[in-house]
Amino acid sequence: MSDNRFLSSDTKKNDIEHDAKLRPRDFSEYIGQKRVVENIDLMVKSAVKRKAAMDHVLLSGPPGLGKTSLAMIIAKSIGSELHVISGPAIEKKGDLAAVLTNIAPQDVLFIDEIHRMHISVEEILYSAMEDFRLDILIGQGASARTMQIDLVPFSLIGATTRSGLLSNPLRDRFMAHLHFDYYKPEELSLILNNNAKKLGVILSEDAKIEISTRARGTPRIANRILRRVRDFALVQDHEKIEISDVHKALDLLDIDKLGLDSMDRKILKVIHEYYSNGPVGIDALSATLGEDKQTIEEVYEPFLLKEGLLLRTPRGRTLSEKAITHISI
Repeated sequence: MSDNRFLSSDTKKNDIEHDAKLRPRDFSEYIGQKRVVENIDLMVKSAVKRKAAMDHVLLSGPPGLGKTSLAMIIAKSIGSELHVISGPAIEKKGDLAAVLTNIAPQDVLFIDEIHRMHISVEEILYSAMEDFRLDILIGQGASARTMQIDLVPFSLIGATTRSGLLSNPLRDRFMAHLHFDYYKPEELSLILNNNAKKLGVILSEDAKIEISTRARGTPRIANRILRRVRDFALVQDHEKIEISDVHKALDLLDIDKLGLDSMDRKILKVIHEYYSNGPVGIDALSATLGEDKQTIEEVYEPFLLKEGLLLRTPRGRTLSEKAITHISI
């Protein structure tokens, strides 16, 4: 799921274009996720030597950590085309069948939010992944028959923010399951340093550190803050982005010292004020906030849990002492 909390609807198109510009172009430019990259690099080199499709891979972890970027690098390294589709957009078996029958040998199919595919659609992936064959049921009742369509060898890369929602039959067909962790501030600093050059801006060391510590361990958010800070410095006619520019831009974005935005703080405050610090169930919290339950669980909660601000218990969500202190401040 994309994290668009820092964007107005008028700027989303431009940011999508900038995201493409700032993406790493190869493994040498890809910073962080060392264990994931080492595994993928080995699988890619093996596929190239075998002149075969790379084994299927499941990439899991919070949004904005580089799963799509890695899929692009994989396709480029193999010398094949990348086909990108979203799990929720595949409504019928025919939609997925049309994609699978129109890809070239060794191409890479990237399915984002693969956990949100309907089970009936998911089922046709089983034979496609194992035997490169589509088994399609035609007709109903006694006259029903199965039609088999041969597929070319391809690589499936599934991306998910909630791997636990994948069915066991689908999960077992991936040869590798690689998890993305949040980035460390020093890793984000390296990413910011590279992308500042791509944007043609000069970033002071203090400014770089401040952005990296407020970016929630997420490159996508770090890059978006960098672009907003660049805009602020440009309007102010500052040749170099200083920490004062970062502070003013972050204030405009309503991002506090822990990297929390207004929605993060709203979640904590609702639990604090409405539910006496918890516990509260996700359905009740979703109704009170007026926010989709899935968005809370996939976009907001992972970072709050990682930072020890929110705790999950058998009875529901509760606030930690750290969260209560932060709210009072």
